[in-house]
Amino acid sequence: MLPPPLLLLVLFPSHSFALSRPRWIPLRRADASIPKEGYINPVAAGKSMLTRIPWETYPAGQGEPLNMIVSGNSDADVLVDQEDGGLQTYFTSLNFSGECLNQQMGNPMQADLADGDGLKNQTAVIRYNYGDPALGTCKESIQGGNHFRYWLQDGPTGNTGAVFLATSYEKPLVENHDIVLNGYNLGRDYIVGNISGTVIPTLNLTTASTYEGSSSYKGYTYHTKVTYVAGMLSNSSIGVNHNESVRIDGVVNAVDGLVAVLDVQIVERPEKSDDGAISITLDWTMWTIMTTIVGAFTLL
Repeated sequence: MLPPPLLLLVLFPSHSFALSRPRWIPLRRADASIPKEGYINPVAAGKSMLTRIPWETYPAGQGEPLNMIVSGNSDADVLVDQEDGGLQTYFTSLNFSGECLNQQMGNPMQADLADGDGLKNQTAVIRYNYGDPALGTCKESIQGGNHFRYWLQDGPTGNTGAVFLATSYEKPLVENHDIVLNGYNLGRDYIVGNISGTVIPTLNLTTASTYEGSSSYKGYTYHTKVTYVAGMLSNSSIGVNHNESVRIDGVVNAVDGLVAVLDVQIVERPEKSDDGAISITLDWTMWTIMTTIVGAFTLL
């Protein structure tokens, strides 16, 4: 009788063979304290949805709107701040990348997301890459364009996994990166436009406005559903940075009061192999059968 290893080679003839256990999909965090929306509303906890600008060149109390949220109900992998399908890959799928040559420009803003961390610095600044993930953000830094700062709601008393974004469309470097007319609302909606592949009617949005679409990068495909939510930001120019130049008098305030909430799911992933070996991924039933067969022959 053939010994078990030779039997397996007969059953699966191959010069190189790699058997892998079933791939387990990470379970979403089971935290009953996380609201069904997938985030904690800072305003409901007495905080603000405007960032804090800590440097002295701006009037005290002014900030920029946290006008977009990646919900904690999104795919668990998306909420990990890394490449390999995580948050950074998702950003790149929308044509946004990290700072030019990884050089931080400007001072960090702060936000209190009511998660127990208090005021904390932005995680990073992400800029529109003009279709070039490697060097495109250098172009944005010089000639202006869409960009955002982001924070993770992951503190000790409110770890929802949600990601809060302060988005805006800025002018060129020679104009000190001031924000364009209606630039906070447009910055948000240009990102939603990248998601949905449509032009977003910024001046006509309501809480009934929803969009969805897909984006891809490096074999990962994301499907995003966008819902506009009111009640966290005020429809106002009061306390908003650059409010004199951003608002359109008689038409729209610097901030229109809407937050775009994104629910992001990974619908396709790249296939992975084991360094040239033939990789076979078995479902649980097949794995049980194979381990039973090997165990039985081992006893003979």
